[in-house]
Amino acid sequence: MPTFLREASLKRQTVLDLLFRNLTRLAAFMVLALLAAIIGSLIVGSLPAIREFGFGFLTSSEWNPVTDQYGALIPIVGTLITSGIALLIAIPVSFGIAIFLTELSPNWLRRPLGIAVELLAGIPSIIYGMWGLFIFAPLFADHVEPWLNDHIGPLPVLGPFFSGPPMGIGMLTAGIILAIMVIPFIASVMRDVFDVVPAMLKESAYGLGATTWEVMWNVVLPYTKIGVVGGIMLGLGRALGETMAVTFVIGNAHELHKSLLMPGNSISSALANEFTEAVGELYTSSLIELGLILFFITFVVLSLARFMLYKLAKGEGRGA
Repeated sequence: MPTFLREASLKRQTVLDLLFRNLTRLAAFMVLALLAAIIGSLIVGSLPAIREFGFGFLTSSEWNPVTDQYGALIPIVGTLITSGIALLIAIPVSFGIAIFLTELSPNWLRRPLGIAVELLAGIPSIIYGMWGLFIFAPLFADHVEPWLNDHIGPLPVLGPFFSGPPMGIGMLTAGIILAIMVIPFIASVMRDVFDVVPAMLKESAYGLGATTWEVMWNVVLPYTKIGVVGGIMLGLGRALGETMAVTFVIGNAHELHKSLLMPGNSISSALANEFTEAVGELYTSSLIELGLILFFITFVVLSLARFMLYKLAKGEGRGA
C-alpha cells in the first residue's frame, strides 16, 4: 500500500475513533444531565411544601387537603412495609425456583418453566392489580384473614399485626401482590447467575458426599452472592416504585394502623390517586415532595446495594 494511502487510512481511523469517544462521552453525560434535571425539577416543585412544613412533613401523619395540612409519614411507612413484605416472601421463593431450574428440574421441563417465569415479568402491573382486587382479595378475605385472626391474632407479640376485620385489601395484601410481581425478576437473575457456576465445583462437592442443599448453600451461593444481591436489589427497586398494582389493593387510606390487615397508603399510590385532582400550589407541591422522598429512598437503597456489592467484591479479593 502506498505511503499516502496508509497515512490517509490512519487519519480516517483517528477521526472515527475520536468521534466514537465523543459520542460515548456525550451519551454518558446525557444520562447525568437527565438525572440532574429530574432532581432539580422535583426540588423546585417541592419548595413551597418544604418552606411550609419543613422537616415536620416527614413526621406528620395528617393529610387534609381542606385545611392544607400534609404529612408524608403514612405513605413512607406504607411504602417501606409493603416492600419489606414483598422481599420476605419473594427471596426464598425465588431462591427455590432458581434451585429447581438449575439443579433439580428435568431437561424437558427446564426451558418451558424458565420461559414461563420470564413471561410473568412482562405482565403489566395493572393486570396484577385487577387480579389482586377481584380474585385474590376476596379469597384472602374469606379464607386466609379469618385464620390469621383466629390463630395468630391472640398471640402477645405478633397478634396486633394480624388482627382486624377481614376486608381482603390492606398492607399485607399489597405486599403479597408485590411479591408475586418481583419474584420473576429475582428468580431470573438468580437462575442466570447459578448457571455460570463451574460444573467442576458442584461435581466436586457432590463427589465428597454433599447433598443438593449443601452444594447450593456452601458452593453455589457463595460463588454467586454478588449477582444474587444485585437481583434482590432489582426486585426491591421494582417494589418501591410500583404504582398501579398497589393502588388497587392497598386500600388508599391515610390512616396509620398497627395491623397489616388494615388499609394503608404508599407514596406511589398517593401520587396516582391524587395528583390529577390536586388543587392549589401547596397541595401539588406536597405531592411532588412525596415523589422527591420516593426518589431519595430509592437512591439510598441502590447506594447501599452498590456499597454492599463493593464490600463483597473487596472481601473476595482479600480471600484470593
